[in-house]
Amino acid sequence: MIDSGRLEAIVREAGRIAHAMWPGNGHALDSWEKSPGNPVCAADIEVDAFLKRRLGGLLPAAGWLSEETADDPSRLGKGLIWLVDPVDGTRDFIRGRSGWAVSVALISERRPLMGFLAAPARDEFWYAIAGQGAWRNGRRLHASRRQQFAGARVPADSLPKEDRDLAKVAKPNSIALRAAMVAADEADLLATLRWGWEWDIGAAALIAREAGAAVTDAFGQPLNYNKRDPRAFGLLISAPAIHAAAVARLAGRAKAIAG
Repeated sequence: MIDSGRLEAIVREAGRIAHAMWPGNGHALDSWEKSPGNPVCAADIEVDAFLKRRLGGLLPAAGWLSEETADDPSRLGKGLIWLVDPVDGTRDFIRGRSGWAVSVALISERRPLMGFLAAPARDEFWYAIAGQGAWRNGRRLHASRRQQFAGARVPADSLPKEDRDLAKVAKPNSIALRAAMVAADEADLLATLRWGWEWDIGAAALIAREAGAAVTDAFGQPLNYNKRDPRAFGLLISAPAIHAAAVARLAGRAKAIAG
């Protein structure tokens, strides 16, 4: 079994590397667009290289899937893979805002086994181990237990007219941190209606699930990992009692967008 303490130390160090380059500390930072509207910065690349080297040394037989590394199809034949987003929430990172995190998950047979989020700009470190619970800064997490859909807290900048029975709360750019908010009972619902990548959600989805949240794609279906096409349509994380209502609320929009 992998040493979770050694893994935690590696992810914490990756967070320190990113934090040392963060413009919020007054540092200049090189950034550019991989494609229109898709920013990347020097910290993404440096943290990715560090994690690939250190995690590869920790578990040489595992495959690798990262936002900043060309995909190697050999991962499909691996029982274990590392799933990495070196800086999730790059827009907040570049702007000197704190809503970013280093995200690392170990996937075993298409399911998350361990998940870690290092968010040093927020003085937060999150982790979960399958079947053993989830923690932030050493305190065990218990997800939202909201019973009523109306009034549910949602990390959002704005809400469409049909969702104005919900309540906005502060929204970090990092999708992983938004998912973790449900795990920490700081939000009741996170819902996205777009194609998203496995590396965005692997660690945070495990943290939310281990804290007791309901976790699915936008259609209410289970999430799988290490797929040939490493995407899923939407992410829906909520208090268990409102999950069915959330799926029903989003069903028409999800079908229209996903096709």
